Amino acid sequence: MTSAPSRHQAVHDAAASGYPTAIADLGGLVRIPSVAFPGFDPADVERSAEAVADLVRGTALFKTVEIRRASIPGTDEIGKPAVVARRAAKNGRPTILLYAHHDVQPVGDEALWDSPPFQPTVRDGRLYGRGAADDKAGIMVHIGALRALKEALGADFDLGVALFIEGEEEAGSRSFATFLSENADVLRADVIVVADSGNWDSRTPALTVSLRGNTRFTMRVRTLEHASHSGMFGGAVPDAMMAAVTLLSTLWDADGAVAVDGLTERDAETPEYSEETLRDEAGLPDGVRPIGRDSILGRIWNKPSITVTGIDAPSVVNASNTLSPEVAVVISARVAPGQDAREAYSAIEAHLRAHAPFGAELEFFDQDFGNPFLVDTTGWAVADARAALEQAYGPAPVDMGVGGSIPFIADLVREFPGAQILVTGVEDPHARAHSPNESLHLDTFRHALLAEALLLEKLDARTLEG
Repeated sequence: MTSAPSRHQAVHDAAASGYPTAIADLGGLVRIPSVAFPGFDPADVERSAEAVADLVRGTALFKTVEIRRASIPGTDEIGKPAVVARRAAKNGRPTILLYAHHDVQPVGDEALWDSPPFQPTVRDGRLYGRGAADDKAGIMVHIGALRALKEALGADFDLGVALFIEGEEEAGSRSFATFLSENADVLRADVIVVADSGNWDSRTPALTVSLRGNTRFTMRVRTLEHASHSGMFGGAVPDAMMAAVTLLSTLWDADGAVAVDGLTERDAETPEYSEETLRDEAGLPDGVRPIGRDSILGRIWNKPSITVTGIDAPSVVNASNTLSPEVAVVISARVAPGQDAREAYSAIEAHLRAHAPFGAELEFFDQDFGNPFLVDTTGWAVADARAALEQAYGPAPVDMGVGGSIPFIADLVREFPGAQILVTGVEDPHARAHSPNESLHLDTFRHALLAEALLLEKLDARTLEG
């Protein structure tokens, strides 16, 4: 039997030698504009799924690699294609489920990109392109780690592996719960790695141990039966834009903190994080002040936030001297760990109805919900993951909260209640996921690939009790 130090070194060497191929394969995935949003070509998402399936088949570790879909509850629609594969565990070893997603965000205004968004470009130690970090790099960490494990230990290692590469995460994972239920036998595992988060910085790894939840909805504000001339009636008749702006302003206090009764906060310590770091990582200009109170990371990790992410109103180019009869806004709220997302939505809706000015009529629709998540950090898988991260990166990992949301984790917990869930990732604070000039820090990717390969090696040596 190969000794543990020899196994460790063999995996380390295999991960290092496999890095160039993994980066090349990542570039191939980035070239596919796999946006799963309505209005974008669904053939690109299909092509992306096929490309991922081919990479998984190329590992020669799975007898069957399939592209599957599930229905979207409450509709006649079918979800986007996901790639699944499974190999059985042997000799009492655990099974690990590796999750990532192959769909990406829309690029937005291409003029804001310094290089074409679907042409992978390396500059200053970073790979630029839509999906380079979120989350096609997560796919290649999984595939690269499996390749390294196979090269180091041989194809007959004992660890069980399930693979789930989703195709609609950025578009809301609308078929996720159905997909889990219909494919539970393929996806069931003792440990689940969700490779869709980030790290403390470009040198220091992290395990994400808390995630805010989210609720997103559209609100229509109506004050008139039809548009009217602003000169003839302005000053006596409330237009919808005036009512909407007045109403929305009540969601925050003078410091910019959320001012909605019924939204809760989590009481938890956070690491030191300076305003200077916030300005650098968020792109906050010198003359603009941060919002909220108390520690900066506490505001981001443990408190709710509310953002208006879209408004349907007359555009600047089409502006006229008219009182608008109605305005629609999209509101996105982040929910603190410990509060149910539907409860948070109810509090926000109640606040808006109570503060509607001038008797404005409100309509709420297109609600989405995702619950927060707190990781149980007492399990053996967390200990193995921390050890693997430190061995790969050098610095010890940070237990990190994230202000963003991964709503489907609640579905994983419900479907596989006994599984230990690890939330990892390849992003650093400058990755700009969802924004123009998204990029992947190449050294972070190198370390993440090695860390996951070492985690797989540790689990391959672990025998489940009972």
